[in-house]
Amino acid sequence: MIERTSENDVENGNVIPVTLDANFFFERAVRSLDRFQYDKALKNFRKAVEYEPENPVNHCNMAGILSEMGKYEASNDILTHVLEEVDPSMTECYFYMANNYANMESFEEAERSLITYLQEDANGEFIAESEELMELLQYELNRPAPLVRIRSREGVVEHDRARSLLEEGKFPQAVTLLEEIVQNIPDFLAAHNNLALAYFYMGRFAKAKECLGEVLAQDPGNLHALCNMAIFLQYAGDREQLAGLVRMLEATVPFHQEHVFKMATTMGILGKHRTAYGHFRRLLKDEEVGGDASLYHYCAAAASNSGLEREAVRCWQLAAKLDPESAVPRFFLSQLQLAQAEGRPLPPVSYNYQLPFQEQLKQWKNNMDSFSEEMRNNPLLRASFFWALRYGDASTKLQVTEALRWIGDDELSEVLKGVGEQEPLQESALLGLQRLIGGRPEESAIQNAVQESAVPGYKGLPEWKEDWQRVIDQTAAVMDRRYDALLKKDAELLWKQFISRLYPDVPLFRHTAGWCAALEYLTAKLHGYPLTYREAAQCYSVSVSMVSRYARRIHQVCGFPQDGAAGDILPPFTENI
Repeated sequence: MIERTSENDVENGNVIPVTLDANFFFERAVRSLDRFQYDKALKNFRKAVEYEPENPVNHCNMAGILSEMGKYEASNDILTHVLEEVDPSMTECYFYMANNYANMESFEEAERSLITYLQEDANGEFIAESEELMELLQYELNRPAPLVRIRSREGVVEHDRARSLLEEGKFPQAVTLLEEIVQNIPDFLAAHNNLALAYFYMGRFAKAKECLGEVLAQDPGNLHALCNMAIFLQYAGDREQLAGLVRMLEATVPFHQEHVFKMATTMGILGKHRTAYGHFRRLLKDEEVGGDASLYHYCAAAASNSGLEREAVRCWQLAAKLDPESAVPRFFLSQLQLAQAEGRPLPPVSYNYQLPFQEQLKQWKNNMDSFSEEMRNNPLLRASFFWALRYGDASTKLQVTEALRWIGDDELSEVLKGVGEQEPLQESALLGLQRLIGGRPEESAIQNAVQESAVPGYKGLPEWKEDWQRVIDQTAAVMDRRYDALLKKDAELLWKQFISRLYPDVPLFRHTAGWCAALEYLTAKLHGYPLTYREAAQCYSVSVSMVSRYARRIHQVCGFPQDGAAGDILPPFTENI
């Protein structure tokens, strides 16, 4: 309300001039709002707009009053005008419009406006309110919103999607998404950690360690990265580095629930079962997660592997009570009781909350429909197949590929195609995979090198002798934990090529260790590893000259291209050792 000044005041010189501008009407509108006089407030906000039509805040205030008065359509008309005519950068208008649409029960339009706000607003002023509104819309529409990104939380939605892909065993897709995230947001450490895990699951250990190195360079105390690094070091067989890291982790007492779980599972994987048991016990005391049957299984596994059988029995009994439909607790309880009756310890128990792989295969053979259903819906099961194909022994791989013929899941086929690209399998397993996924896996570096030489007359072998296989087995055993699966399989392939080209005039291999050392040396060199004759010779306890001589023989027979690189690969044994 405009106050009038008296004539006496003017005469006395006590005149307070009144300036009728946007601020004047804005303040009057606010006072009206404080008194819940919405009509007056609207009237004054309209005047403020008339004085400053280019100021989007005045328009938004008017839209807000209209919304408070239940005039949602009129409010949205003003907000649309702001976005189209006054200031398109006022992205919060989309949030206001979403609320208006929700109040009008136009939930589809509300979702569209809210998604636009989240995807275009850089500040995220209403991010908490948006989450609440999103929950309401999800409930009303009975589906999740198709939200691709939240600009103010760049990478978060994409990271959540990548984590889901990881949990579902879709590692190649997860890697693609995570690589994009870390490229756009280099300091997104959680994405780096998950990318390292994805690489690890796919057998790309060098890339996995590189990712963790980037995390630890930015945050040397990052617990997830330290735990993952310990697991990677154990796999690589780097005992010296692993010992120091494990000592540090064992002395760490994490506080947050997520960190306690990470530490517990890491200790279990590293074989520090007693430490893992202590952390799992702490988690079981947490009311928020203490009723989880799988957590009781983890604790039971840690207890059993630590020799605490009574505690293991107690945990599995509780797990069976919490999850009566699961066969897992009952299976391990029966196995433990059988072991106790026979007076022997129970073999190491896996922390995975599922039946041992061989046990599952036995059950599925009798019920293929159940297997297909389980395979499609259980990401953990798909992940276990992935691992079995990559790291299982020949017998396991054969059983897995046989089982996979029962289904034709496109998604699984994609994963298996990735396996084939990363690591050539045993011929029989590869045949099974090719039947399932069609086409041929990409050839490895060794295959390419051999084919470049294009020796005529190459053909398969009608027989395979024990002493030939002995070289493969011994090389793989010595290379284990120092090289990834791809190099080991390439060593095997190189040896088979060598034998094939000698056949039928294959000599008797008297010095198996020497041939193994030469095989490892050549394979490492072809992959660009800086291995010397001396290092290879020490690994197999043979002479340097023997490694050099045998490596040259393999190189000559396989007929690798004789370019300048050959001189680097096969120097005289007295040089560069």
